[in-house]
Formats: sequence, structure tokens, C-alpha cells
Amino acid sequence: MVSIGQNGGVKMRRAVRVLVVVLLLVAAVAVWKRQELVRLHAVVTLFDAPNIVGNFSHMDRAFVTVPLPRGDGPVFPLPKGAQWTPPQDVADWIAARSVTGIVVLKGGAVVHESYHLGTGPEDRRISWSMAKSYLSMLLGIVRAEDGVLPDLDVQVADVVPGLKGTGYDGVSLRQVLTMTSGVAFNEDYLDFWSDINRMGRTLALGQPMDGFAASLAEREAEPGTRFHYVSIDTHVLGMVIRAATGRPVAELMQERLIGRLGLEADAYYIADGTGEPFVLGGLNMTTRDYARMGQMVLDGGRGIVPADWLAESTRRQAPADMATMGYGWQWWVPPGQDGGEVMAQGIYGQYVFIDRARGVVVAVNSANRGFKDPGVEDGNIAMLRQIAAAVP
Repeated sequence: MVSIGQNGGVKMRRAVRVLVVVLLLVAAVAVWKRQELVRLHAVVTLFDAPNIVGNFSHMDRAFVTVPLPRGDGPVFPLPKGAQWTPPQDVADWIAARSVTGIVVLKGGAVVHESYHLGTGPEDRRISWSMAKSYLSMLLGIVRAEDGVLPDLDVQVADVVPGLKGTGYDGVSLRQVLTMTSGVAFNEDYLDFWSDINRMGRTLALGQPMDGFAASLAEREAEPGTRFHYVSIDTHVLGMVIRAATGRPVAELMQERLIGRLGLEADAYYIADGTGEPFVLGGLNMTTRDYARMGQMVLDGGRGIVPADWLAESTRRQAPADMATMGYGWQWWVPPGQDGGEVMAQGIYGQYVFIDRARGVVVAVNSANRGFKDPGVEDGNIAMLRQIAAAVP
């Protein structure tokens, strides 16, 4: 016969055993999901003040990556020109906007190069949405070299059947290129529950970006009727390139663009858990190599990107007033311009600014946590224009 005290002891031992089993299961799951948890923590803390500068120069520490080797060709030369010393207002802007690297080219020569906040010229820095312009150039290349996607008005769901029945059903390739898909998408980086941040968590947890794109079912406008910046449109563009060519985008990017640019260092993409590159914002390279891309555009494509594609993609294509910022085929066109000035742009202060008339390229990487503050973006564009005008 078991006494009450003995019965209590039996229950306690059982409870302890259950607790031990639960703890072991939790520990096993933690080990099994360690990479996913590390990536999720990286996304949640990526932009924290103590970490952001280091993170932006070393994204490969936290994310799955896909290499983009520079290739075996010679480095495209960036000779040193007559050095330009930025005036005090430019120096103040560099400090205020947390600029980490800036390279200014005039006539293909480096007239100013400086690095800040403990970073250096060898750091491979995150492009964020500057990567979109690279994907646009890749599309122009494969259209010319592979003869695919000759009609920009083709429906993306006809090329990628997995998009049928989604918000992208009935959207053309041209509309994806110009961010006029009409797909409902909240791009507020400061809203934890926004679509762009849900997308970031999808990436961090190793889930497929294709599935995230296909999960978007709502529209807020008819395709082609208005410009609305939707970053996932660029991932859909990558899906289209992949389907049309039958080849991985990263492989094509390395073979057709990165390997031909004459970079000084290997580049890389961050990627989702399937190894699919984050084509809408995951490119990483040195500031000097971003400047090399700008010089290639200034040179009319240099036989790497078709000149006619560059001319069309870097002028206003989306509906917009000339007094406002314009958008081409994954390129930004400053107010009042239609191709004379053009830029690749990414959040937190990433720019490749090209002034064709003056022959100037300004490549900037930053870690500016105040990038959404009122007047910051307009001020940045004004400063880039000022720099281009000031270089002798």
C-alpha cells in the first residue's frame, strides 16, 4: 500500500521526468533549428545602432550566401586622377548620413575615395535595392544573347505557371520592370508587420522566396495604371529570367555580368534557404566595384550590356510627373531628368549616381538609420548632384 507521501513522491518524480523530456526536446529543436534562429536574430537586430555598420560590411556572417566570383579577366582600371577635397558641407553630410564609403569618378579616374566609421576599401558592402538595377541589366543581356523574352508585354504567369491565380496573374513583364504591377505590398521598413519585413523574416528562416511571392494575392490597382514601389516585383523578375533561360540567376549573373565587369574582388548574394539569391537587395561588393558598374553604364554598356537596353531602362518608364522622382526599368531617374542623370539606389543610403553630361560617377555606401526621416532622401539627391557639379 502506497502512502500519501509516497504517492506525492511518485508524482514528483514523474513530473521531473516529463520536464526533462520536454527540455531535451526543446534543446533538440534548438540545435536542429539553430541556423534558422541565428538568421532570424540577425534580421531582428540587423539595423541596431551598435551592429549596423559591421553587419552591412559582413552580411555573409549571418546569411546563406551564393558566391559571384569576379572571373579570371583583368581588373577594369580606375586610375587616380587629380584629387578633389570635399568642402565642409560635403564632409558634414558624410558624417550626418553615416556614410561608410564613397568613391567619386570623373572621366573614369578616381578623384575622391574615403572610408568611414571603421570600414575599409576591402569591405564588401550590402547593396540593398541597388541590386535591382543589376538584375535589369542581366535581363537586357539574356534577351540579346539568348533570344528569350523578346516581348516585354508577355504575362509573367505565362512564363512562370506557379504565379497563376496569384496577384501576379495578368501582370506583364514590363509592368514588373516598372513597378506598376498593382500588387498590394506594404514597403514600410519601420513597420514590423509590413510585407517587406515579413519577406525579410522569410529569408532569415530559410523559407523559399518563390513561395512568398506566390502568397501575394491582393491588388490595390490595375496593372500598369500607377507606380507603386514593390520590392517583390524584382524577385518575380528573377523567377521569369530563371524560367525563360532554364538556368539559375546567380549563375547567369556571374557569367554574363559580374565576370565581365573587371571587378577587383569577388562579389556574393545573400540567399534564401533553397539557395535562391535575394536578387532584389542581396548583392554585396566593394564600393570601388559599385563605382565600376556606374562607369560601365556611363560608357554606354561597354559591350557588356546592350547600349539600347541601357538607354531605355535608365529613362523614365513608369507614370510620374517630371518634377518628381522617376522610375525606369529598375533604375531611378532624379526629378527633371530623363536619362541624363540616373541612379541605382538602396535603403539606408546606398547609391550609384551617374551624371552623363559631366562624366561623373558617385558610389556611396552608408548605414544611415535615419534614412526615412523627412527631407533625408531629397537632401541626399541634392548632395549627389552637388558633388557631381563640384568635381573639376
